[in-house]
Amino acid sequence: MKTLLVVIGMGLLTMQVDAQKMNAKDVPVNVKSSLQKNYAVKDADWDKEGVNYEASFEQKGTEISVVFDGIGSILETEREIKKSELPGAILDALKKDYADFELEEAARIETKGVITYETEVEKGKMSLELIFDTNGKLMKKEVLEKE
Repeated sequence: MKTLLVVIGMGLLTMQVDAQKMNAKDVPVNVKSSLQKNYAVKDADWDKEGVNYEASFEQKGTEISVVFDGIGSILETEREIKKSELPGAILDALKKDYADFELEEAARIETKGVITYETEVEKGKMSLELIFDTNGKLMKKEVLEKE
C-alpha cells in the first residue's frame, strides 16, 4: 500500500510539472466526449499533462479538474471542498503541525479508487501544498511560489 501511495504521489507531481495549456480544438474528440458524458460539461480549460489531458471547469460553484488518458478514460478527479469537509484526522494534523499557518484551500482527489486530500496553507509569504491520506498522514509537501 505504501508503494502505491508513493507511486500516486510521484504521478501527481509529474502531472503538475508537465502541464501545458492547450486549445480545446487540439483535444481528441473521445476525450471531450468523455467529459461531456461524465460531467455534462462542454466548455473547460484544457492542459496537456505528459500524454494525458486535464479539463478544469466549475460545476454548481465547485471547481473541478479531471485528468483523462488519450482514449477518454478518467485517471484522476480533483474536486474543491469546504475546509470543514476535510476528515478530522487531517484537521487534527494541520492544527498540530501547521498551527501557525492559515488553511486557504482544500480538495478531495480520487486516483484509481484511492482518495487523498490536498490542502494549501499559508503563513506570511510562505505557501505550502500538502497532500494527506484519509487517515491524516502527510504524503507530500511542496513549497509553492507566490505570484
